[in-house]
Amino acid sequence: MSNTYQGSCLCRGVQFSVNGFSEQAANCYCSMCRKFHGAAFGTLVGVQGLNWLSGEHLLKEFVAPNGTIRTFCSHCGSSLGFRVKNATPNDIELAISTFDDDIPVKVDAQIYTAYKPNWCQLHSNLQTFSEGRED
Repeated sequence: MSNTYQGSCLCRGVQFSVNGFSEQAANCYCSMCRKFHGAAFGTLVGVQGLNWLSGEHLLKEFVAPNGTIRTFCSHCGSSLGFRVKNATPNDIELAISTFDDDIPVKVDAQIYTAYKPNWCQLHSNLQTFSEGRED
């Protein structure tokens, strides 16, 4: 039996469902995630079986100078997702804060901590990487 997890943007114009998650989810402290989410870090997770239930026409993308793609709702501005350079739309990582349901995801790492703002404390119980997971 497969579970379905639903999420939406702030105005609920964009609604989606997924049926699975990546085993890895990280708090990203890079300056782009911080600015995109308006927070100390962005927390994203890869998903499987993404289905846009409504509002796909409201989705807009911003391509950063490094080629990463950030997806947001053009009506309310909610930060919805992230893709690495040259990734297909199906390879999106979604912001875990956009899920309306409890999801079976545990944040397992902190990445790009070299860019952490001075006023933010790292979580001592999470694996820490100064850049991406590869460093």
